[in-house]
Amino acid sequence: MNADLAQVRAALGELGRFRFGEMRIEDALHEIVRTTHTMFDVDGAGLMLADSEQLLRSVAASDERLAHLEELQIEHSEGPCIAAYEDKQLVGAEDLTADHRWPKFSGAAVSRRVRAVLASPLPYNQDAVGVVAVVSEKSRPWSAEGELALLAFTDLAALLIASMMQGQQQSELATQLQGALDSRQIIEQAKGVLVGRHGITPRAAFEQLRAQARSERRKLAVLCAEVVQSATRPS
Repeated sequence: MNADLAQVRAALGELGRFRFGEMRIEDALHEIVRTTHTMFDVDGAGLMLADSEQLLRSVAASDERLAHLEELQIEHSEGPCIAAYEDKQLVGAEDLTADHRWPKFSGAAVSRRVRAVLASPLPYNQDAVGVVAVVSEKSRPWSAEGELALLAFTDLAALLIASMMQGQQQSELATQLQGALDSRQIIEQAKGVLVGRHGITPRAAFEQLRAQARSERRKLAVLCAEVVQSATRPS
């Protein structure tokens, strides 16, 4: 059997085991990451969720390289996981030494032994709340079958997260996610105001808002609420 096809079939088998198992959501997410790492034969796997500042924070990781991903993407405001989260689509980088999409991030990532990345956005209510990612310290082509396998684990993680968010007991993780969902709505509105006002791209608008929030040491959502309010006030 083709190795990639075997990978997909094994992933589907794991879906059933997790779906009918009984464990805490947080433990299940860690187990998904551990199994993803093993099944993909990669150097690291992880799951990141957005916080109220729309920064991707590691929730479960099988290798320290995923901590590097979180740190470097926050520092440089770019990277494959951010792209997957913002564009709501699978993003792969086979060799960051030859990939020019994220120039500041790529060089720093390679120096931390991260050379290839595959990131899948985590859906929730027609939005993205995080990513599931695998990394390799060597260049690696990501096959279509391998991408399908990662999407299968992403869908499982999304089902677990949806179950957690709809449950009666609100965990710390659920509180973080709800804060991210609430802030994203007002941030999107503020981005729209700047796009209309200055004719810039949504990405540029977001960077402008984030830079201002950092320089003024303020919460991004609070600043965005003021931007939206200023646009609705009578001139």
